[in-house]
Amino acid sequence: MTEYANFRQRLDAVLRTLDVKQVSEFLIVEGQWSPGKPADPEFAMWMMIAGSPTLRDLHAQAHTWLVSHGHEQDAKIFVKGDKQSQGRGTKKKQR
Repeated sequence: MTEYANFRQRLDAVLRTLDVKQVSEFLIVEGQWSPGKPADPEFAMWMMIAGSPTLRDLHAQAHTWLVSHGHEQDAKIFVKGDKQSQGRGTKKKQR
């Protein structure tokens, strides 16, 4: 397993907790974040969840959080992406 794949697997496991403090601590230890940055770690956490293909089961929850916290434009990016990937999957099954 590559170093990035290992990191990504561990990040997704921490994201699955939905605990912004755990996510922040993990990313600080990994050298990806600094204490106090990003300014809105909860938003960053939900964006990472929404953008992770391996966390599809949490995408609806991420979308709901983003929209309810004034990030509707950001949420639309991922909804569009999910619909496109679902469409491709459907076409493959029809062949």
